[in-house]
Amino acid sequence: MNLPIVDLIVLAVYFALVMGFGSTFLKKSRHTESFMAADRSLPGWLCGMSIFATYVSSISFLALPGNAFLEDWKRFTFSLGIPLAAWLAVKCFVPLYRNRGEVSAYSYLEHRFGTAARLYASTFYLLTQVARMCMVMYLMALPLGELLGIDMWIIIVVTGLSVTAYAIMGGIEGVIWTEAIQGFILISGALLCALILVFSMPEGPGQLFSIAAENHKFSLGSFDPTDFATATFWVILLNGIFINLQNFGIDQGYIQRYISSRSDSEARKAVWLGGLLYVPVSLLFFFIGTGLFCYYTVFSDQLPAEYWDPANNRADYVFPFFIVNVLPAGVSGLLIAAICAAAMSTLATSVNSSATIVLTDFYRRFFKPGASERESMRVLYVTSLVLGLLGTGAALVVLASRAESALDLWWQLSSIFSGGMVGLFLLGYFLPRATNLSALVGMIVGLLVIMWMSLSQLELFQGLFGDFVSRFHPYLVIVFGTITIFLVGFLVTLLFSRGRSKRAS
Repeated sequence: MNLPIVDLIVLAVYFALVMGFGSTFLKKSRHTESFMAADRSLPGWLCGMSIFATYVSSISFLALPGNAFLEDWKRFTFSLGIPLAAWLAVKCFVPLYRNRGEVSAYSYLEHRFGTAARLYASTFYLLTQVARMCMVMYLMALPLGELLGIDMWIIIVVTGLSVTAYAIMGGIEGVIWTEAIQGFILISGALLCALILVFSMPEGPGQLFSIAAENHKFSLGSFDPTDFATATFWVILLNGIFINLQNFGIDQGYIQRYISSRSDSEARKAVWLGGLLYVPVSLLFFFIGTGLFCYYTVFSDQLPAEYWDPANNRADYVFPFFIVNVLPAGVSGLLIAAICAAAMSTLATSVNSSATIVLTDFYRRFFKPGASERESMRVLYVTSLVLGLLGTGAALVVLASRAESALDLWWQLSSIFSGGMVGLFLLGYFLPRATNLSALVGMIVGLLVIMWMSLSQLELFQGLFGDFVSRFHPYLVIVFGTITIFLVGFLVTLLFSRGRSKRAS
């Protein structure tokens, strides 16, 4: 191992504290209502910090600085879509879910469009969460394993088992409290690293800003409103609005934070805090990436040439490289713990929310509606364990096979189905007269649009589409797909709906 002993101690203490803290909630999470919704008793600031920590995965912690290192700040535009999504969540989705009183986000789809809609959403949510756990662990292990000298499978196994254990022991309350603490660690670690970069420049902080300005590192990209084929400011902004609407509007992990809040006003606070806090913190990550570019422009002999070449896909390794090779002992351990905290927050949410969906949308809905508390808790415990092991196992399989292209393909497919869910929710909420037929036709047409835009650009499928390859940037897939489902559903409603309209809630 390349880490000094003091850093290893910091990491060991961090994992021990997380496990110990999670276990303190064991007695509080012995009932389904406490395991899934923390007895609806938590303050808004706590749930908001949990939302923030869930949002900042290890992918963000590594990929945002890496992107800013190679390019500029144009992908920060994604974060600018959060305020609108948070506002819609506060106005529409928070009261919708809290008034219904059900923990599952997808019970609403059954109320509006029947059992098939609920099954569709629940099934692909579960599949997406397993893939998400796999990707987070795998992409975290890649740079850390190489730079720290630790076998990547050890990082994956330790992270996966730790998260699964405290998610089972503490339920949603343990997850939320642990994530809130990890959120403070994330912010502290990022701030510390940014300050070190600023004051490490040999000519003072001004040198960093002058180098960045000379190389256009603060640019937000092209503002051409007619260009939909490249990642312009407007394309990324649209993508950010719709992706964040998906997160804040239909993601089960977020919905459980709304339900766990002790009042409607506290739930609204959670949305605003969790969403708006991410905007400056994501900007901080981009600043770190720019700082790394400036630092290694001055100290060019300290960074291998391979990190500068975009073709090598090494940009995400630059931040860990700096942490291990430049920061003093102890501080490196803190920053690595922050990266682990980002991953563990995301993973714990996936485990708990997925177990909740298995119980509410499958076991109680189809197999045993009258399941006792004891039986329901057993289902939650077993499902949490199985899902945690599935995510860890999938990450190990990808690691063994290095099947990154297969993982990319799965994420393309999962985006197809999750994009359909956003359109369904919007159709059901904003069109009270929309019927099951409206939803079905809108879904079919919308999914065809999403599949065309997603798959026609993949080399594997281009032969099937001939000259009908999408010329739009992939970031617009969810935008066009969601709008298509809504508009087609609206037209079908106008043409075929009869009788008394259903209430939207």
